[in-house]
Amino acid sequence: MLIIDRLEGDIAVCEDEERRMVEIPRRLLPADAEPGSVLTPDGEGYRLDAAAEAQRRERIRRLQDSLWEE
Repeated sequence: MLIIDRLEGDIAVCEDEERRMVEIPRRLLPADAEPGSVLTPDGEGYRLDAAAEAQRRERIRRLQDSLWEE
């Protein structure tokens, strides 16, 4: 699993599960990939993992909400 950190020209800079930064050519990604998208290897390229992305965003939202609880 990879998470897109940022897009730089023809490269997507992604973070892997060990928190290492990995550069992936954008041509291997789906057209709608964007920063924050979760990617899963799919043969010669990558596919978006919407379920993993939704879980990740919900976990982050809960962490943010907990900062404001009294």
